[in-house]
Amino acid sequence: MSSLSRELVFLILQFLDEEKFKETVHKLEQESGFFFNMKHFEDQVQAGEWDEVERYLCGFTKVEDNRYSMKIFFEIRKQKYLEALDRQDRAKAVEILVKDLKVFASFNEELFKEITQLLTLDNFRQNEQLSKYGDTKSARNIMLVELKKLIEANPLFRDKLTFPAFKSSRLRTLINQSLNWQHQLCKNPRPNPDIKTLFTDHSCSPTANGARPPPTNGPLVGPIPKAGAFPPIGAHGPFQPVVSPSSGAIAGWMSSGNPSFPHAAAVAAGPPGLVQPPNAAAFLKHPRTPSGLDYQSADSEYLMKRIRTGQSDEVSFSGVALTPNVYSQDDLPKTMVRALNQGSNVMSMDFHPQQQTILLVGTNVGDICLWEVGSRERLAHKLFKVWDISAASMPLQSALLNDAVISVNRCVWAPDGLMLGVAFSKHIVQIYHYSPTGELRQHLEIDAHVGGVNDIAFAHPNKQLCVVTCGDDKMIKVWDTVAGRRQFTFEGHEAPVYSVCPHYKENIQFIFSTAIDGKIKAWLYDCMGSRVDYDAPGLWCTTMAYSADGTRLFSCGTSKDGESHLVEWNESEGAIKRTYSGFRKRSLGVVQFDTTRNRFLAAGDEFQIKFWDMDNTSMLIAVDADGGLPASPRLRFNKEGSLLAVTTSDNGIKILANSDGSRSIRMMESRAIDKNRGPYEPVNSKPLIVNALGPVGNAAIAPALERADRAPPAVSISSFGTMDSSRLVDVKPRISDDTDRIKAWRIPDIVDPSHLKVLRLTDAITAGKVVRLLYTNSGLALLALASNAVHKLWKWQRTERSPLGKATAYVAPQLWQPPSGTPMTNDINETKPAEESAACFALSKNDSYVMSASGGKVSLFNMMTFKVMTTFMSPPPAATFLAFHPQDNNIIAIGMEDSSIQIYNVRVDEVKTKLKGHQNRITGLAFSQTLNSLVSSGADAQLSVWSMDVWEKKKSRFIQAPAGRQSPLAGETRVQFHNDQTHILVVHESQIGIYDIRLECLRSWSPKDSLTAPISSAIYSCDGLLIYAGFCDGAIGVFDVDNLRLRCRIAPSAYIPSFSVSSNSAYAVVIAAHPSEPNQIALGMSDGAIHVVEPSSSDVESKRGATPSLDNGSIPSSSSNPSLSGQATELPSSR
Repeated sequence: MSSLSRELVFLILQFLDEEKFKETVHKLEQESGFFFNMKHFEDQVQAGEWDEVERYLCGFTKVEDNRYSMKIFFEIRKQKYLEALDRQDRAKAVEILVKDLKVFASFNEELFKEITQLLTLDNFRQNEQLSKYGDTKSARNIMLVELKKLIEANPLFRDKLTFPAFKSSRLRTLINQSLNWQHQLCKNPRPNPDIKTLFTDHSCSPTANGARPPPTNGPLVGPIPKAGAFPPIGAHGPFQPVVSPSSGAIAGWMSSGNPSFPHAAAVAAGPPGLVQPPNAAAFLKHPRTPSGLDYQSADSEYLMKRIRTGQSDEVSFSGVALTPNVYSQDDLPKTMVRALNQGSNVMSMDFHPQQQTILLVGTNVGDICLWEVGSRERLAHKLFKVWDISAASMPLQSALLNDAVISVNRCVWAPDGLMLGVAFSKHIVQIYHYSPTGELRQHLEIDAHVGGVNDIAFAHPNKQLCVVTCGDDKMIKVWDTVAGRRQFTFEGHEAPVYSVCPHYKENIQFIFSTAIDGKIKAWLYDCMGSRVDYDAPGLWCTTMAYSADGTRLFSCGTSKDGESHLVEWNESEGAIKRTYSGFRKRSLGVVQFDTTRNRFLAAGDEFQIKFWDMDNTSMLIAVDADGGLPASPRLRFNKEGSLLAVTTSDNGIKILANSDGSRSIRMMESRAIDKNRGPYEPVNSKPLIVNALGPVGNAAIAPALERADRAPPAVSISSFGTMDSSRLVDVKPRISDDTDRIKAWRIPDIVDPSHLKVLRLTDAITAGKVVRLLYTNSGLALLALASNAVHKLWKWQRTERSPLGKATAYVAPQLWQPPSGTPMTNDINETKPAEESAACFALSKNDSYVMSASGGKVSLFNMMTFKVMTTFMSPPPAATFLAFHPQDNNIIAIGMEDSSIQIYNVRVDEVKTKLKGHQNRITGLAFSQTLNSLVSSGADAQLSVWSMDVWEKKKSRFIQAPAGRQSPLAGETRVQFHNDQTHILVVHESQIGIYDIRLECLRSWSPKDSLTAPISSAIYSCDGLLIYAGFCDGAIGVFDVDNLRLRCRIAPSAYIPSFSVSSNSAYAVVIAAHPSEPNQIALGMSDGAIHVVEPSSSDVESKRGATPSLDNGSIPSSSSNPSLSGQATELPSSR
């Protein structure tokens, strides 16, 4: 059902309610599942109408949907049961127990037994937990409070508890507008038309003498002259005339005044019959982005509804159009992990869009720096200077002569990370080229504005990368980044322009701008003036930013009196949607803010960083980063939201991190250690590739010298000398050796089982080899798919050894079985045995659902119940590989047996597009959100890169056969992106290789020496520092990512019990890496067994700092593995 059809249901609900069709209203609410009427629900509960209560609830959820739903139904049925006991109606109580409550026994058997025992009591209040049970009315009211909390927390009810706000009798108004329009088209319009039916279009019959009556002006039509007006259709009075949106409405500022400009022409018209104002911008009318909440909330939202009712557009795996928002406070970067000494006051910061730990910093003395925050290394440092003083304008030369002090107002990365821009407090902007090695090369210097350049941002008007600037001269200007030519100038502000926020919706590019008089304006790239003019809260310094998915608009500003305002805007009406609370009454300076993960907001205030959930106006939490922050610290998230840079009062920067950010920091720290110990080959040894990313929202606050937040502290001549010396001497702090990487896999050749901790997972139903294996994203379970199409799930319980219940080789897990005893089994192809079919599966990000196929249809399973939710994609061709889109779990890339890739939208149950280019079945798919690309591999040993914007092929090539191997290659080829989202692990039986997005092989390794068998599987460790590879003779190799040097060989005798070279043929078909323990892997074997493997704790401790590192080439002479004596990476030959 389309969004307009959904809105029509709401109009019908309003009409039925106004006409007093109460039962019909609630029936439509239930059947549509669009609006949960809490008042009706409360009335039915208080009246004890239990059948109606459950019937109404079932329109929105079922018992098994999620834990909230289960609790809701349990509380209702428990209350019904207790009331029967209270009436001494034992027969009814037994009936409720057997028919209604027994379903919960499989989830909590002890609780069900306790409820059953209530039958043996004369009065159930003798049970201690029920001793305070009062009368029926009070018990129902108490239960209602709990039910309301559960319903409000249940993601299936999100956005269904509030009826949309629109004017009364809206359906009548639309009908009247339609009739008015039809009346305009009459050839013989009559002054007082007689409307007899709505079943056919209206048409006035001709007058008796055939003459056209004189025109009249009725009161209902508004600005359109008409021959007559219609009387009211019903009893609700006259209808409202068509009203044009106010000039301040954001959705109404796209006028199609000049059709020669494609941006204006791109504005979509409203559909017939549902009249839109002709100047409404359809692209800005989007549904509010719902947000995920907990457990399986994101993936289950709307999913059950679609499966039960067939309403395809109500399916939502993620609950979000682009990014799954299953986040908690633990996802916020709150832990201080780094302190950097900049040496001068930091005015602006921005993280690299792809290399998540590289931070760009601009200061109040005009210099810029690049920091690798993980290793604390200053990669680049540029002092301010005018590159070509002879080309500088006279006003600039005069300004520099009068006052040599110049500050960075704003520094920002281009979306592709290959360029950065710096706006200064006097006239100019400078553009640098950036190489991944950290080198900055001068590119453009533009004398952009008279006075300060207050903000700078990158945008893509007409698909050309441009720079947008604003300044004290009250102008906004757009410059191309090739030659620095000015493309557009926007004039209309009456005060210095404080910030710019370029953005786009669909194909419409536009710019928001704010000035220090509090005015907000919006501009199209057509030189036709501002389309919006309204006031920002506080009427002073304000910045605007979109959420990462581009669907929600926020602004943050501070008034001259120190009152700060953080708000979300309703784009369709140009009004404030919500105002966030938690600021001090008088902020000291202009408050800075940023957004992350489409879920959180952060602002610097009261010497703290304050966080908000975007959907909640109350402050979530405040942290002080261990103290030392200024009153209004500047802050900036990295793109993943795992790191947060915050300025300090002592001219420094603190880096806060969540668990993911801490891992990234440790990874970079480990590389710094290795770099200090010996030769180091950087991962980013190839340049980054330009990708067609759209413009980004300008989320950081731009400083300006003339504003309170931009005034640097007074600088004396002596302090200049101090700052210079501190900046030029870059002392790298000592880094601890105590990292996970150097604790394990230090023994070159592991043959003895005593050096490993191995846990063999077996079960009575083992049959066939393990063809797919992965850890759940939480790291609490292992999911396997066997060649007989049966899934098995092992779950670890919480123990003293593993208090979090994470997977470990030291504690045996439980093989989870559903209450029915029926395992998850894929649909199979009757014409082809499952053992001969390609098997594949993909797990949703919150571990709630798994997509799987074994030669038959693709099945969607609920991981909580093991039930099949739906099936699709009947063969032929069969699905051979599955991958979830990184931004939208409703979209799945499905590799097919016929060599095509189908981009499938689960929500609408249709194939969005079909990608063709391979010559054999698809064997691997991997998404990179950073590069906006999909990489595919096939059994033809071919790699392809596809753009996620338009689903077009960008590059394709066959992997090269190693020396001594016949070309061309054939056989399964797998791909996986590194944590940096830019480097690709390519796995073939003949080799493992690291490729860049241009499909150039950076380094490769082929079987040799002690590892001569074909490669069966390989995978990155969770920290991206190691590669684990399995071989067809049962051996396992552990490689360093940086140089593909073999770090450790694990012989099959070390992990396979009673291993015999002559009789054993089992090997690891697939390897899974633990999502948070880099030294733990799981091996899915050809004999159906699964081994969880990690170094023994005693070995880790005894070897710490004792065994020479293989990276240094120092190997014990007694090594039984000759391949370890300096086995170097193979560099690809030129092609």
